[in-house]
Amino acid sequence: MYYGNIKEYDIADGPGVRVTLFVSGCRNRCKGCFNSETWDFSYGQPYTEEIEKHLLKLLEPDYIQGFTLLGGEPFEPENQREVVKLLKKVRETHPHKDIWCYSGYTLEPDMAPGGKVYTEVTEEMLSYLDVLVEGRFVEEEKDLTLMFRGSRNQRVLRLKDGKPMEELYR
Repeated sequence: MYYGNIKEYDIADGPGVRVTLFVSGCRNRCKGCFNSETWDFSYGQPYTEEIEKHLLKLLEPDYIQGFTLLGGEPFEPENQREVVKLLKKVRETHPHKDIWCYSGYTLEPDMAPGGKVYTEVTEEMLSYLDVLVEGRFVEEEKDLTLMFRGSRNQRVLRLKDGKPMEELYR
């Protein structure tokens, strides 16, 4: 897996101050995407154990509310196996930090068994998330007044055990 960027102090991709990882690789290729360079699965730098340790260290300060994962596309099957290991370590090392993930895919049907991006680790990956921002960016539905999403079709879902509890920030 490759990654395009790490933001050490992000206030745009979830509440509070966050550490953010932008993974590389995305097949959605949404028109108007703000991060189109990360569509390429080889964009940026290789994700390594040293990078993982660095991310876990960045999460240590009390003023960091949580971790956000976006891209590219974290739920591309090629990324999931590495991402799930990272999310597990974040959850174990920093259990009081919240974890957000942005995906152009949807919980149903894409991430469900038999779905477009479902793998043997998808359910585990979802189980570590507190919030999933789901759905492709649709340029015709772009709305700069929305909190934590770019277009009206996207949903911000609070999850419990990988299942939606409620939609946030309507």
